[in-house]
Amino acid sequence: MFGECHAHLFMNGTDYRQAVRDHKDSVNVQKIREELSAYQQNGIDFVRDGGDKYGVSERARDLAQEYGIDYRTPVFAIHRKGHYGGIVGKAAETLTEYADLVSEVRHRNGDFIKIMVSGIMEYETFGVLSEPGLEADWIREMVHIAHEEGFSVMVHGNGRETVLAAVEAGADSIEHGNYIDTDCLDAMAERECVWVPTIVTTRNLLGCGRYPEHVLEQIYEKECENLIYGFEKGVKLAAGSDAGAYLIPHGEGVLQEIQIFVESLTNIGYNETGVRERIQQGERWIREHFHRK
Repeated sequence: MFGECHAHLFMNGTDYRQAVRDHKDSVNVQKIREELSAYQQNGIDFVRDGGDKYGVSERARDLAQEYGIDYRTPVFAIHRKGHYGGIVGKAAETLTEYADLVSEVRHRNGDFIKIMVSGIMEYETFGVLSEPGLEADWIREMVHIAHEEGFSVMVHGNGRETVLAAVEAGADSIEHGNYIDTDCLDAMAERECVWVPTIVTTRNLLGCGRYPEHVLEQIYEKECENLIYGFEKGVKLAAGSDAGAYLIPHGEGVLQEIQIFVESLTNIGYNETGVRERIQQGERWIREHFHRK
């Protein structure tokens, strides 16, 4: 039995605007129950949410016990004002404001801190992100403040310099990690930072007609190459699908992500049992560290 190490329960996997309408005025408990039921039906007993600004993951954590699911949430993610992240959380213009938001997470019984330190991929062109990452000093202070308050830190990060800065700052997990290199992966292995690559977010776009197919194929190939390198270097790896993102269904996304791990690594000679055990090791590490203290 596996867990889902990166989900957004407020999103529905098909229509972001509709998802916002479902929860904007008040949390839609029926929708939450539908998604929790999907996890239960697929034998998933652990979910780590990446947060939202509507209170959905907070309510889901309360309801999840009825479905036999251990549900963890940062309540909301935190981003620097003027940068990417408003889709899933709250903004801080200064580090003082950031510290206040960390305190709010504690007051609302958040399980960990989620920070946004980069943009997202522009699927029209290989190697391009929607915006530059935050400065290393900001990232270092964000991680430090959260750690000082006793929280583990989940980092949304893409791009070599940004991810390397986050790992060196002491991030506990890196989410996505697109367009990174071997230096980043070596640093993750050395510092025991768990990586949740969410490769299925690209794989499921293949053939959808929304983006240039050759770009998607190039991105997917690079993601799988990094997965293999990370596996061989001993990076802690965990399966998370970014469930709720476009074409990533709740309850199924993480199973698809696991299959990508298995296919990529067994194709070059690794044993499936060993691959699945590595995934479970990473998940166990997340379960042990990303919780209220």
